[in-house]
Amino acid sequence: MREFKRTHPWLKFSLDLNNLGHWTWYRLGETVSMSDVLAGIPLRPEAAKRLHRVFLAKGALATTAIEGNTLSEAEVMEHLEGRLELPPSRRYLAREVDNIVRACNRIAKEILGGKSGSLSPGEILTLNREVLEGLPLPEEVVPGRIRNYSVTVGRYRAVPAKDCAFLLEQFCDWLESVKFPEEMEKAGALLKAIAAHLFFVWIHPFGDGNGRTARLIEFRLLLEGGYPTPSAHLLSNFYNQTRAEYYRLLDEAARSGGKPEGFIEYAVQGYSDQLREQIRVVRAEQLRESWRNYVYERFGKGSDAHLRRRRLVLDLSDAGGKEGWVPISRIPELSPKLAREYAKKTEKTLSRDLNLLKEMDLIERKGRSVRARKEIILAFLPPRADPLEKGVVS
Repeated sequence: MREFKRTHPWLKFSLDLNNLGHWTWYRLGETVSMSDVLAGIPLRPEAAKRLHRVFLAKGALATTAIEGNTLSEAEVMEHLEGRLELPPSRRYLAREVDNIVRACNRIAKEILGGKSGSLSPGEILTLNREVLEGLPLPEEVVPGRIRNYSVTVGRYRAVPAKDCAFLLEQFCDWLESVKFPEEMEKAGALLKAIAAHLFFVWIHPFGDGNGRTARLIEFRLLLEGGYPTPSAHLLSNFYNQTRAEYYRLLDEAARSGGKPEGFIEYAVQGYSDQLREQIRVVRAEQLRESWRNYVYERFGKGSDAHLRRRRLVLDLSDAGGKEGWVPISRIPELSPKLAREYAKKTEKTLSRDLNLLKEMDLIERKGRSVRARKEIILAFLPPRADPLEKGVVS
């Protein structure tokens, strides 16, 4: 008998969906619906590229931050844009992020190009090698090689080293065997990705990088399940934002005799919340584009005064924080172009411009403050919905 059957008798690679609560099924339906909405949102290519880069940076940072990477999100963005200078003592942190970014890009390219097959133990070894490549590691840790010694993570003692290769084979066979009805394929892909994460970290086959490798497996399974590339990073974001709960539930699932339901319900709820926030960000980008097009349509071509007013309403659109209110006295400071436009004009000119924009229903005035009325182009809001209060307009 294999030793893990004595030490980890509950590790059987099975998933009883009957034990999931009704709210988890509800949220699974939400994730399918929201991911379909996200996949169909039209954006200009340059805006889509920028958001792809933002979500990739967030995901790569999250999956390394869980393991202790201390770079900030702004630093990661600067690094990916080639603008970050780190001292030698911190450069390994950037390398950790680079490794995840390269692995994600490779996985996405293969899946989107139709070249990806079933996940094999060899592919998992490759993932771990990519995660750890070029990083300072203890002498006993070899990237992409199964450990030959015992490991303990917190209170959890991983499976015996001599059973790791066998269990990786069983893990990959289980992934290949799990099938869902056609109408449930996408929800099933999320369930399978979360369960795979859990089963993999229970095996803990490598000396280091197991969590990052697990999250790359999760990323791959979500892409294969039809989730948009930006959304495939969201579980890593959620685990990082709720790091203490993430580790608590991993430990609880093992100590309960291999019951995954608590961890799955936690992850599904988090993924649903993260998708909703991602849609809000993408819709805000889409709103900016649509509003800009609408303003250009309203003004068309005209005099210098006409163009000045168009510039004024567009600059107001990007100012004022969440609710968009800007003191009238600050308007000339909104951009260098506006500063030049009003440098030689009187206060009456600015007042006249604002009155005209108000007549055109493009701005709203309240006391000595104004804001752009971007919400007028939002269609099909439910009765009594306040787009400012709900964060639809930002």
